[in-house]
Amino acid sequence: MIAQVANILFYLGPRLKLSPRDEANRLWLHQLQLTVTDFVKEVHDTHHPVSTGQYYEDQKPEAKQYAEGFLKDRVPKYLGYFEKVLTKSGGPYVLGRKVSYVDLSLFQLIEGLRYAFPKAMTRIERKAPGVVGVHDRVAKRPRIKAYLASKRRIAFNEDGIFRHYPELDA
Repeated sequence: MIAQVANILFYLGPRLKLSPRDEANRLWLHQLQLTVTDFVKEVHDTHHPVSTGQYYEDQKPEAKQYAEGFLKDRVPKYLGYFEKVLTKSGGPYVLGRKVSYVDLSLFQLIEGLRYAFPKAMTRIERKAPGVVGVHDRVAKRPRIKAYLASKRRIAFNEDGIFRHYPELDA
C-alpha cells in the first residue's frame, strides 16, 4: 500500500507512461509534484489558517487575512515558478513535448483555483499563460474530456480542498 498523492503518482507514473524512464528525470518530476503538494496545502489553509480542528466559521477573520496574502503573493509565486519550468522545458508540458502526471495535477490545480477564487483567478491567470495552456491542453485530451463530461466526476464543493467562500475571493 502506498500513501500520499505524490508517492502514488511516483509509483504509477512509469506504469502509465506519465513520467520519464530515467531516474534523474523521474526524481525531477517528483520534485515538481511535491511543489504542487505544497501549493495545495496552502490552498487548504485559506479556509483553515488557524487550525484544521476548527470549523471555517470559527476562523473567518484569519481566513480572510490569509486568503488575501495567498492570492496576492503565493498564487503568483507558485504559478510563476511553473511558468519558468515550462519555459525551460520548451513546452508545451513541464517535460517538454510529453504529458506527465504533473501536467494533470496542474490541470486540477487551475480548475480548483478557478472554483475557489473565480474573481481573483481571472486576474491572476493572465500572468501564467503557460500553466493555463497546460490546463487547456489537458482538458482537450479525449479521455479527460470524456471524464469531465461524465457523471463520475465529483463536483467541487465546500467539503473538499478547493472551497468557494465569496468573502475570500478578493
